Amino acid sequence: MLVNSNNFTIEDDLLLLSWAAREAGREALRYFGQSQRVWLKDGHSPVSEADFAVNAFLKRELLGVRPEYGWVSEESDDYIGSSFRRFFVVDPIDGTRAFLKGDSDWCISISVIEDRRPLVGVIECPLKKEHFVAQIGRPAFLNGEVMRVVVSSHPFLVSCQQSIFNKLPLSFRTSVSLESRYIGSLAYRLALLSSGRLNAVFIRCGCYDWDIAASDIILQQSGGLLADAKGRSLIYKPNSDPNGFLFATANKCFKDILDVICTVNL
Repeated sequence: MLVNSNNFTIEDDLLLLSWAAREAGREALRYFGQSQRVWLKDGHSPVSEADFAVNAFLKRELLGVRPEYGWVSEESDDYIGSSFRRFFVVDPIDGTRAFLKGDSDWCISISVIEDRRPLVGVIECPLKKEHFVAQIGRPAFLNGEVMRVVVSSHPFLVSCQQSIFNKLPLSFRTSVSLESRYIGSLAYRLALLSSGRLNAVFIRCGCYDWDIAASDIILQQSGGLLADAKGRSLIYKPNSDPNGFLFATANKCFKDILDVICTVNL
């Protein structure tokens, strides 16, 4: 376990997050496939005992060694961050529905934000045995191997809701393939793009920073971009509102995809 210090490097934070995400994955697996209490947030989004247990574990361990960092989590009613130089953004279990159904498309997503952008990010997928990590200025890694986005493939594989896909120009729709499998975790969907298994991801309005912050830096360091409908990089704040429409793809495809998006109202 790391010891507290007043001089943390980005490498220190990545090491901490990598350890914490793996341990959080083990904590989540204690609940996986077991009977547990489930509540509905905002009347429709499930949250489980596992979500709260993983959140409590991460908050205790991360703030225990980084008390000068802020804290933003999907499963914390309070946020601690407005007066902090750096803060954690955490989704204890991204893909809770998949988790509760017994599927494998869920993950733990953790990042550190400084100056409104992610410095480091880690995504841990326990059942898939996939561990994604990245830090600013270095390559992104999947299970210790450098990964890169795929600029072009046949077919060019897009992940999004059918309702979004149907709004895109016919010329674009006929030149690409829509991923038929539903992927319950947005963070994992973006990680699939980072590791070359998807070519573009379109994200409907309403996702929060904890859904995407870790994926953002991982994608950036693997040769891709996550942006809003105007092509702007995202800004992360401790008390952010839900995001509007977003999209992600390889750097070399970015302008072409942006041109497609600008032709429709998403």
